[in-house]
Amino acid sequence: MPRLELPFLRAFQSYNYRLYFAGQSVSLIGTWMQRTAVYWLVYEKTQSSFMLGAAVFAAQFPSFLFSIIGGVVSDRYNRYRVMLLTQVASLVQAVLLTTLVLLGLDSVWNILSLSVVLGIVNAFDVPARQAMVYDMVNNKEHLPNAIALNSSMVNTARLIGPAMAGIVLEEFGANICFSINAASFIAVLTSLFCMRLPRYVPKPRTNDALTDLREGFQYLRKTPSISTVMLMLACVSLLSLPYITLLPVYAQEIFQGRASTFGYLNSFVGLGAVSGAIFLASLKAGSNLKKVLFFNTLIFGIGLICFSHLTNFPVALAFIAITGFGMMSQTTLSNTLIQTAVTPAMRGRVLSYYAMAFFGMQPIGSLLIGAVSHYAGAPNTVLLQGVATLLIAFIFFPFLRRDVLRRRHRMKMEQLEERSIETT
Repeated sequence: MPRLELPFLRAFQSYNYRLYFAGQSVSLIGTWMQRTAVYWLVYEKTQSSFMLGAAVFAAQFPSFLFSIIGGVVSDRYNRYRVMLLTQVASLVQAVLLTTLVLLGLDSVWNILSLSVVLGIVNAFDVPARQAMVYDMVNNKEHLPNAIALNSSMVNTARLIGPAMAGIVLEEFGANICFSINAASFIAVLTSLFCMRLPRYVPKPRTNDALTDLREGFQYLRKTPSISTVMLMLACVSLLSLPYITLLPVYAQEIFQGRASTFGYLNSFVGLGAVSGAIFLASLKAGSNLKKVLFFNTLIFGIGLICFSHLTNFPVALAFIAITGFGMMSQTTLSNTLIQTAVTPAMRGRVLSYYAMAFFGMQPIGSLLIGAVSHYAGAPNTVLLQGVATLLIAFIFFPFLRRDVLRRRHRMKMEQLEERSIETT
């Protein structure tokens, strides 16, 4: 009997990717539970939208500082071992967070300090993990599908994790959320140990790490088909994505709710994001991804504008789901466009710049959004974010659609190949 193959699950034909997907699916639910609990704890203790921004800053700004180094490490060393080390380090961080709460030492500054530790770990984890997806997919034509499935995995966890965290926070407390996250790392570590990867062969290194770092930046600067998408993502991460920072304010002050209300808001963002991931995974090969990127960025901005001043909770959930759809599509399409254009030798370093643009700009934006909302209020701030998102879409679309970018990229690749032949 012929095997049934679903087009949107093409990447599952690779054994290693199936293991990776299963392990990460469990672990990410725990990650979202911990993240939800941290932000709720900080807001509950301080009642300050600025401190919410500071919590996001503490968790993500280290990624901005160290992700370039993480990209060099990913290109120079065994990515599989790098992933193992970062997952173990994340497990230790979750255990320490659980211990602090159990001992009653969960002050805001202790929580923020451990968030900084996790941010440093993620600076090395993200480039290695993103680059490993390429290594785990046997048929490289399935890479866009694998990236879309990755997004569906992340956002399914975003759908389930915060909802579970909201219930657990109300019934049992934050320490249970943190301990569940610690236990969830067993799944991802088990999946990594069960993988069958080719034996790692160290590449001869003629350059030092600083030279590798400089080459990565030069490659990005001379490859506008990648750098334009990267710059657009950085603007969205700075001005649009930090709306998440204000969701505890909406939950407690605008909708007069509790931790479960905050969990539902996050979960409906995840619901929209999962829908977006399914949409992207079902796109036909050869689809104009840049055009889809433009329209989904518009959806993101419109969703923010419509959600900003709503006071009816069920209606707000519908529009926050639309916002999640546009948000996920925007970030995932950026990742896809970058990964399908980058040359393999530069993959880790370019993905470290992706991590800087995606994760690094968000904490700066969160501080900015937290400060603005302190004076303008959360609804007006989210409205401004929606307008900014629309402006970003219209400013960057003319650059995205230029065929000259594709020709310049091809020319640069040919020049790099000629230089490589000359040096050998």
